[in-house]
Amino acid sequence: MKRLAIITAATLLPQIALAHPGHDQGQFIGGLSHPVGGADHLLAMVALGLLAAQIGGRGLWALPISFVGSMIAGGLAGWAGLAFPGVEPMILASVVILGALVAMAARPPLAVLLPGVALFGFAHGWAHGAEGPAQGLISYAIGFATATTALHLAGIGIGRLLQRGTLLRGLGGGTALAGLALAMGG
Repeated sequence: MKRLAIITAATLLPQIALAHPGHDQGQFIGGLSHPVGGADHLLAMVALGLLAAQIGGRGLWALPISFVGSMIAGGLAGWAGLAFPGVEPMILASVVILGALVAMAARPPLAVLLPGVALFGFAHGWAHGAEGPAQGLISYAIGFATATTALHLAGIGIGRLLQRGTLLRGLGGGTALAGLALAMGG
C-alpha cells in the first residue's frame, strides 16, 4: 500500500505544480510537461495503462503502442491545422470510457478495443499538436510521446501492483466519474 501511495503521489504532483503548461515552453520540455498538466490527458493516459494491465497478454503492449502511435499521427494533423470538430468531447469520452472499462473489469477483444484506443490517441494527439509550438515540433512531439508513455507505464505499474482487485476497479470508477465531472465543467 505504501508503494501505491508513492506511485500515486508521483503521478499527481506534476498536475498540481504545472497547471496545464506546454503551450509556451516549446521544444522537448513543453511537450514533456503538457500531458501531465491537464487532468483530461493525465486521467486518460493512466487509465489506459490500468486497462492494459487488467487485460494483460498482448494488450499489455498493444494498447499503449496503439495510443502513442495514433497520438503522434493526431499531433501532426493538429499541428498542420486539419479540422477535428469533436476533439474535446472525444478526449473527455476517452477518460470516461477507459475508466469505465477498468471499473467493470471489461475484457473486450483487442480487435474491438484497439481501434477505439487509436481514435482516442488521435484525439489527444490532435489537441497536443494544435496547441504545440510553431517551431521545434519534433522535439515537442518526442517530449509528449515520452510523457504519455511514462503515464501509460505508471498505469500499468499501478494495475499490476493491484492485480485486478477491487481497488483497481475503484480507480477505474473514480476516473470515469472524474471524466464526467470534467465534461460537466467542474
